[in-house]
Amino acid sequence: MLLHPAQNSGEENLQRLSDFVFSADKGGLPPFASFSHGGLFMREGGLDAPMRRALAWQDLEFTDPGKIDAEMRRVFDICHGCRRCFNLCDSFPRLFDLIDNSDTEELDSVVSEGFRMVVDACTLCDMCFMTKCPYVPPHEFNLDFPHLMLRYRAAELKAGRIKKIHRQLTKTDRNGRLAGMVAPLINWACRVDNALTRVLMEWIAGIHRKAVLPRFCSRTFARRAGEGPPEVNVQAPAYSRKAVLFATCFANYNDPTIGLDARAVLARNGVETEVIYPGCCGMPQFESGDIEAVAKSAERTAAALEPWIERGYDVIALVSSCALMMKFEWPLILPGHEGIETLSHATFDIAEYVVDIASKEGLAEGMKPLKGGISLHLACHARAQNMGPKAAEMLRLVPNTNIHVMERCSGHGGSWGILKNHFEIALKHGKPVARQAKKNTGSCVASECPLAADHILQIMKQTEPEGVETPERAFHPIQLLARSYGLEQE
Repeated sequence: MLLHPAQNSGEENLQRLSDFVFSADKGGLPPFASFSHGGLFMREGGLDAPMRRALAWQDLEFTDPGKIDAEMRRVFDICHGCRRCFNLCDSFPRLFDLIDNSDTEELDSVVSEGFRMVVDACTLCDMCFMTKCPYVPPHEFNLDFPHLMLRYRAAELKAGRIKKIHRQLTKTDRNGRLAGMVAPLINWACRVDNALTRVLMEWIAGIHRKAVLPRFCSRTFARRAGEGPPEVNVQAPAYSRKAVLFATCFANYNDPTIGLDARAVLARNGVETEVIYPGCCGMPQFESGDIEAVAKSAERTAAALEPWIERGYDVIALVSSCALMMKFEWPLILPGHEGIETLSHATFDIAEYVVDIASKEGLAEGMKPLKGGISLHLACHARAQNMGPKAAEMLRLVPNTNIHVMERCSGHGGSWGILKNHFEIALKHGKPVARQAKKNTGSCVASECPLAADHILQIMKQTEPEGVETPERAFHPIQLLARSYGLEQE
């Protein structure tokens, strides 16, 4: 219950207060209300841990334009009165400018067509929900900004307003398989300095000609893993643990060394591993509102991993976005699905799993210091897992190595940041992280999100001060742990 003297009439506020007191008298006083000095006051925001409601994406009302517009106006009005998220992604400055430049400087004079640019700027990083908004559930305002943006995109998709070429970019498994067949040619075509092909890509696919794109490999992680597992260290304190690695599309098609390094580190620590890749987790489709495709990915992956979980294997996701989908988003898309619930509880982020070993059994000996230290970016989708800075905790286990933690958004947003209409915005939002990394001269640059790591590196190179050298490559944190053990794979 919140009184708005400037927005509501006296009768409306009196009625709300009356309803509230009646509720309190009947034993219904909500947990965020208190009495003080004989009077009643309300907490401005909820202090409870954030919780999320299931996505009712199969209900007709979920994509009903009128219902969506009403909910957006309700939520945007709360955001307008709060403005705590002004310094996150571009969605909030766009929303506040939209309102401030309207006739009444209130939401009532903003036309609904203007909402599209607010939605367009959202990268679904979840930082507003997890770190800023005081009105998320269980607060009575029940505000979930990212999932509202998702709902809008789902309606746009249903209405046929999502560009077909952008939908093709989300098909990571098909694209990865095809690109892997001619990897040298594709990697040549995707180079930023290839003026001919990058101009064509920008014109046809809307991919900015200056955006760094991930390389493709002709031999996938799943294929290389099938050539034989690394030898397990039977003397390690954690010997007898078993885990199945969910390869993720990035580690499988773009950088298999992430998976190979993870497997080598786990073997050194006594963990028997298997590698499974039923297909992409669906995050790219999720970002474009294709929730049905994500649901199919979730069911397929849960079915493939179920036998391993039954045999006592833990599940490890190598990339934070995939871990977030498996642990949190899939159960919200298919609530009550037993296989997905089981998978959610069995899944670890790779850094989370290594820290779990360190805290319970202890890590195997043999790590050596990393020269120059590490500039570590904490990915938004790792932070959204609400597990703490596990990558930082993991790398602090490396002896005599300085860890510089960068807890700001890189601005990349997955496939969002490579598009022509978004790339310059992505660069702008990534500059604070790049500036921090540049201050740490001589350190390795790492991120739990491989796309974010390359994006940060690109900004560092563009703004490189005279006499300061930018590292040639960026790393996933598990790769640096492998390097410390002397296990880095090629």
